[in-house]
Amino acid sequence: MLVSGAGGQIGVNKLAIHTPEGVRFDLALAGPATRFLAWFMDALVIYGAAGVCGRGLNYVQFLNRDLVQAVFVILLFLVTIGYPITLEWMWRGQTVGKRIFGLRVMDAGGRRLSFGQIALRNLLRFVDGLPLLYLVGGVALVLSKRCQRLGDMVAGTVVIRQKKLVLPMIPPSPDAAQFNSLLEYPHLAARLRQSVSAGLAQVAMEAVVRRDELAANPRIEVFQALGEKFRECVKFPDEAVAGLSEERFVRDCLEVVLGGTKVGLRGGGRGA
Repeated sequence: MLVSGAGGQIGVNKLAIHTPEGVRFDLALAGPATRFLAWFMDALVIYGAAGVCGRGLNYVQFLNRDLVQAVFVILLFLVTIGYPITLEWMWRGQTVGKRIFGLRVMDAGGRRLSFGQIALRNLLRFVDGLPLLYLVGGVALVLSKRCQRLGDMVAGTVVIRQKKLVLPMIPPSPDAAQFNSLLEYPHLAARLRQSVSAGLAQVAMEAVVRRDELAANPRIEVFQALGEKFRECVKFPDEAVAGLSEERFVRDCLEVVLGGTKVGLRGGGRGA
Protein backbone atom coordinates (compact mmCIF):
# COMPACT_ATOMS: atom_id res chain seq x y z
CA MET A 1 0.00 0.00 0.00
CA LEU A 2 1.21 3.45 -0.85
CA VAL A 3 -0.79 5.09 1.92
CA SER A 4 -1.34 3.68 5.38
CA GLY A 5 -5.00 3.60 6.35
CA ALA A 6 -4.11 3.96 10.02
CA GLY A 7 -1.63 6.71 9.33
CA GLY A 8 -4.10 9.53 8.88
CA GLN A 9 -3.91 12.21 11.55
CA ILE A 10 -5.90 15.38 11.77
CA GLY A 11 -4.67 18.93 12.03
CA VAL A 12 -6.61 22.16 11.70
CA ASN A 13 -8.72 21.59 8.55
CA LYS A 14 -6.05 19.17 7.34
CA LEU A 15 -5.89 15.44 6.81
CA ALA A 16 -2.32 14.21 7.24
CA ILE A 17 -1.54 10.95 5.46
CA HIS A 18 1.66 9.05 6.24
CA THR A 19 3.26 6.64 3.78
CA PRO A 20 5.02 3.50 5.08
CA GLU A 21 8.30 5.26 4.21
CA GLY A 22 7.57 7.92 6.84
CA VAL A 23 6.63 10.72 4.43
CA ARG A 24 3.70 12.94 5.40
CA PHE A 25 1.30 14.60 2.94
CA ASP A 26 -1.33 17.13 4.02
CA LEU A 27 -4.70 17.45 2.28
CA ALA A 28 -7.06 20.34 2.99
CA LEU A 29 -10.49 19.29 4.27
CA ALA A 30 -13.62 20.98 2.95
CA GLY A 31 -15.51 23.04 5.54
CA PRO A 32 -19.28 23.13 6.18
CA ALA A 33 -19.85 26.35 4.20
CA THR A 34 -18.21 25.11 0.99
CA ARG A 35 -19.89 21.72 1.28
CA PHE A 36 -23.27 23.42 1.71
CA LEU A 37 -22.73 25.48 -1.45
CA ALA A 38 -21.79 22.34 -3.39
CA TRP A 39 -24.84 20.52 -2.01
CA PHE A 40 -27.09 23.46 -2.95
CA MET A 41 -25.76 23.40 -6.53
CA ASP A 42 -26.40 19.65 -6.72
CA ALA A 43 -29.89 20.17 -5.29
CA LEU A 44 -30.64 22.56 -8.15
CA VAL A 45 -29.49 19.94 -10.66
CA ILE A 46 -31.65 17.27 -9.01
CA TYR A 47 -34.63 19.66 -8.88
CA GLY A 48 -34.22 20.40 -12.57
CA ALA A 49 -34.02 16.70 -13.46
CA ALA A 50 -37.09 15.94 -11.34
CA GLY A 51 -38.95 18.74 -13.09
CA VAL A 52 -38.13 17.26 -16.49
CA CYS A 53 -39.37 13.84 -15.34
CA GLY A 54 -42.56 15.38 -13.95
CA ARG A 55 -43.31 17.24 -17.16
CA GLY A 56 -42.73 14.12 -19.21
CA LEU A 57 -45.11 12.09 -17.06
CA ASN A 58 -47.79 14.78 -17.34
CA TYR A 59 -48.30 13.77 -20.95
CA VAL A 60 -49.24 10.19 -20.01
CA GLN A 61 -51.09 10.67 -16.74
CA PHE A 62 -54.42 10.33 -18.57
CA LEU A 63 -53.64 6.60 -18.81
CA ASN A 64 -53.61 5.99 -15.07
CA ARG A 65 -53.08 8.89 -12.67
CA ASP A 66 -52.19 6.69 -9.66
CA LEU A 67 -49.69 4.67 -11.69
CA VAL A 68 -48.06 7.82 -13.06
CA GLN A 69 -47.70 9.26 -9.54
CA ALA A 70 -46.12 6.02 -8.33
CA VAL A 71 -43.68 6.08 -11.25
CA PHE A 72 -42.81 9.71 -10.47
CA VAL A 73 -42.02 8.83 -6.83
CA ILE A 74 -39.75 6.02 -7.99
CA LEU A 75 -38.04 8.26 -10.54
CA LEU A 76 -37.56 10.97 -7.92
CA PHE A 77 -35.88 8.47 -5.61
CA LEU A 78 -33.64 7.20 -8.41
CA VAL A 79 -32.63 10.71 -9.43
CA THR A 80 -32.00 11.86 -5.86
CA ILE A 81 -29.81 8.86 -5.00
CA GLY A 82 -28.61 7.81 -8.43
CA TYR A 83 -27.29 11.24 -9.39
CA PRO A 84 -24.61 11.56 -6.66
CA ILE A 85 -23.71 7.85 -6.71
CA THR A 86 -23.28 7.75 -10.49
CA LEU A 87 -21.29 10.98 -10.77
CA GLU A 88 -19.08 10.33 -7.73
CA TRP A 89 -18.21 6.94 -9.21
CA MET A 90 -17.66 8.17 -12.78
CA TRP A 91 -15.91 11.42 -11.77
CA ARG A 92 -13.86 9.84 -8.97
CA GLY A 93 -15.54 11.51 -6.02
CA GLN A 94 -17.09 14.56 -7.66
CA THR A 95 -20.57 15.76 -8.58
CA VAL A 96 -21.46 18.90 -10.52
CA GLY A 97 -21.51 20.94 -7.30
CA LYS A 98 -18.25 19.49 -6.00
CA ARG A 99 -16.53 20.04 -9.32
CA ILE A 100 -17.63 23.68 -9.44
CA PHE A 101 -16.33 24.37 -5.92
CA GLY A 102 -13.19 22.25 -6.22
CA LEU A 103 -14.21 19.49 -3.79
CA ARG A 104 -13.68 15.73 -4.01
CA VAL A 105 -14.71 12.72 -1.93
CA MET A 106 -11.87 10.37 -1.01
CA ASP A 107 -11.18 7.48 1.33
CA ALA A 108 -10.26 8.75 4.80
CA GLY A 109 -7.11 6.64 4.81
CA GLY A 110 -5.96 7.69 1.35
CA ARG A 111 -6.84 4.40 -0.33
CA ARG A 112 -8.79 4.05 -3.56
CA LEU A 113 -12.43 5.11 -3.16
CA SER A 114 -14.71 2.10 -3.66
CA PHE A 115 -18.18 1.96 -5.15
CA GLY A 116 -19.49 0.56 -1.85
CA GLN A 117 -18.27 3.62 0.04
CA ILE A 118 -19.88 5.95 -2.49
CA ALA A 119 -23.20 4.10 -2.34
CA LEU A 120 -23.21 3.91 1.46
CA ARG A 121 -22.44 7.59 2.08
CA ASN A 122 -25.19 8.63 -0.33
CA LEU A 123 -27.81 6.20 0.93
CA LEU A 124 -27.29 7.66 4.41
CA ARG A 125 -28.17 11.13 3.12
CA PHE A 126 -31.71 10.41 4.30
CA VAL A 127 -30.43 10.21 7.88
CA ASP A 128 -28.19 13.27 7.50
CA GLY A 129 -31.13 15.19 6.04
CA LEU A 130 -33.29 14.78 9.14
CA PRO A 131 -35.37 16.50 10.31
CA LEU A 132 -34.97 18.94 7.39
CA LEU A 133 -32.29 20.88 5.50
CA TYR A 134 -29.54 18.47 6.57
CA LEU A 135 -29.71 19.46 10.23
CA VAL A 136 -28.29 16.15 11.49
CA GLY A 137 -25.57 16.15 8.84
CA GLY A 138 -24.74 19.80 9.48
CA VAL A 139 -24.34 19.27 13.22
CA ALA A 140 -22.14 16.23 12.54
CA LEU A 141 -19.97 18.30 10.18
CA VAL A 142 -19.43 21.02 12.74
CA LEU A 143 -18.62 18.59 15.58
CA SER A 144 -16.47 16.20 13.54
CA LYS A 145 -12.71 16.76 13.52
CA ARG A 146 -12.65 15.56 9.92
CA CYS A 147 -15.66 17.64 8.84
CA GLN A 148 -17.63 14.45 8.19
CA ARG A 149 -21.38 13.99 8.10
CA LEU A 150 -22.78 10.70 9.38
CA GLY A 151 -22.66 9.15 5.92
CA ASP A 152 -18.94 9.95 5.69
CA MET A 153 -18.25 8.50 9.13
CA VAL A 154 -19.95 5.21 8.32
CA ALA A 155 -18.44 4.93 4.83
CA GLY A 156 -14.96 6.00 5.96
CA THR A 157 -14.77 8.96 3.57
CA VAL A 158 -13.81 12.62 3.76
CA VAL A 159 -14.33 15.56 1.42
CA ILE A 160 -11.19 17.49 0.53
CA ARG A 161 -10.58 20.82 -1.16
CA GLN A 162 -8.77 19.84 -4.33
CA LYS A 163 -5.83 21.98 -5.33
CA LYS A 164 -5.18 22.66 -8.98
CA LEU A 165 -2.47 20.23 -9.99
CA VAL A 166 0.17 22.60 -11.31
CA LEU A 167 3.78 21.82 -10.52
CA PRO A 168 6.45 24.48 -10.22
CA MET A 169 9.21 24.13 -12.78
CA ILE A 170 12.22 22.39 -11.25
CA PRO A 171 15.40 22.82 -13.33
CA PRO A 172 16.46 19.43 -14.74
CA SER A 173 20.02 18.22 -14.53
CA PRO A 174 22.10 18.52 -17.74
CA ASP A 175 21.92 14.76 -18.35
CA ALA A 176 18.18 14.42 -17.66
CA ALA A 177 16.19 13.09 -20.61
CA GLN A 178 13.58 15.47 -21.97
CA PHE A 179 11.66 12.93 -24.05
CA ASN A 180 8.53 11.36 -22.51
CA SER A 181 8.11 7.97 -24.19
CA LEU A 182 4.67 7.47 -22.61
CA LEU A 183 3.21 10.18 -24.82
CA GLU A 184 3.86 7.95 -27.86
CA TYR A 185 0.84 5.89 -26.76
CA PRO A 186 -2.06 8.39 -26.75
CA HIS A 187 -4.74 5.76 -26.03
CA LEU A 188 -2.85 4.53 -22.96
CA ALA A 189 -2.08 8.11 -21.91
CA ALA A 190 -5.79 8.94 -22.08
CA ARG A 191 -6.62 5.87 -20.01
CA LEU A 192 -3.99 6.90 -17.44
CA ARG A 193 -5.60 10.34 -17.09
CA GLN A 194 -8.97 8.72 -16.49
CA SER A 195 -7.70 6.08 -14.05
CA VAL A 196 -5.38 8.07 -11.79
CA SER A 197 -7.18 9.40 -8.73
CA ALA A 198 -6.77 12.97 -7.53
CA GLY A 199 -5.23 11.64 -4.31
CA LEU A 200 -2.54 9.66 -6.16
CA ALA A 201 -1.74 12.62 -8.41
CA GLN A 202 -1.50 14.90 -5.38
CA VAL A 203 0.86 12.53 -3.53
CA ALA A 204 3.02 12.10 -6.64
CA MET A 205 3.19 15.87 -7.10
CA GLU A 206 4.25 16.35 -3.48
CA ALA A 207 6.89 13.63 -3.84
CA VAL A 208 8.34 15.26 -6.97
CA VAL A 209 8.43 18.73 -5.44
CA ARG A 210 9.89 17.54 -2.12
CA ARG A 211 12.21 14.83 -3.44
CA ASP A 212 15.34 16.67 -2.23
CA GLU A 213 13.98 16.64 1.34
CA LEU A 214 14.12 12.82 1.38
CA ALA A 215 17.17 10.71 2.11
CA ALA A 216 18.30 8.41 -0.72
CA ASN A 217 16.72 5.14 0.47
CA PRO A 218 13.31 6.58 1.51
CA ARG A 219 13.20 8.51 -1.78
CA ILE A 220 13.76 5.30 -3.77
CA GLU A 221 11.06 3.50 -1.75
CA VAL A 222 8.55 6.33 -2.20
CA PHE A 223 8.98 6.44 -5.97
CA GLN A 224 8.88 2.64 -6.21
CA ALA A 225 5.56 2.64 -4.38
CA LEU A 226 4.24 5.44 -6.57
CA GLY A 227 5.42 3.62 -9.70
CA GLU A 228 3.53 0.50 -8.65
CA LYS A 229 0.37 2.53 -8.17
CA PHE A 230 0.64 4.08 -11.64
CA ARG A 231 1.24 0.63 -13.16
CA GLU A 232 -1.93 -0.62 -11.49
CA CYS A 233 -3.81 2.07 -13.42
CA VAL A 234 -2.28 1.41 -16.86
CA LYS A 235 0.43 -0.94 -18.12
CA PHE A 236 2.64 0.59 -20.81
CA PRO A 237 4.63 -1.59 -23.24
CA ASP A 238 8.09 -2.63 -22.09
CA GLU A 239 9.75 -0.57 -24.81
CA ALA A 240 8.08 2.58 -23.46
CA VAL A 241 9.55 2.19 -19.97
CA ALA A 242 12.85 0.45 -20.76
CA GLY A 243 15.70 2.18 -18.97
CA LEU A 244 13.47 4.48 -16.95
CA SER A 245 14.21 4.89 -13.27
CA GLU A 246 11.19 4.69 -10.96
CA GLU A 247 11.49 8.41 -10.30
CA ARG A 248 11.59 9.25 -13.99
CA PHE A 249 8.63 6.91 -14.66
CA VAL A 250 6.56 8.68 -11.99
CA ARG A 251 7.59 12.05 -13.42
CA ASP A 252 6.49 10.98 -16.93
CA CYS A 253 3.18 9.59 -15.63
CA LEU A 254 2.53 12.83 -13.80
CA GLU A 255 3.32 14.81 -16.94
CA VAL A 256 0.71 12.74 -18.80
CA VAL A 257 -1.89 13.23 -16.04
CA LEU A 258 -1.30 16.98 -16.03
CA GLY A 259 -1.87 17.16 -19.76
CA GLY A 260 1.68 17.32 -21.02
CA THR A 261 2.95 19.96 -18.56
CA LYS A 262 6.74 19.81 -18.38
CA VAL A 263 7.81 18.54 -14.97
CA GLY A 264 11.56 18.87 -14.59
CA LEU A 265 13.35 16.60 -12.14
CA ARG A 266 16.85 16.86 -10.85
CA GLY A 267 18.49 13.50 -11.17
CA GLY A 268 15.38 11.88 -12.64
CA GLY A 269 16.77 10.78 -16.00
CA ARG A 270 17.11 7.33 -17.50
CA GLY A 271 19.15 5.01 -15.37
CA ALA A 272 19.21 7.47 -12.46
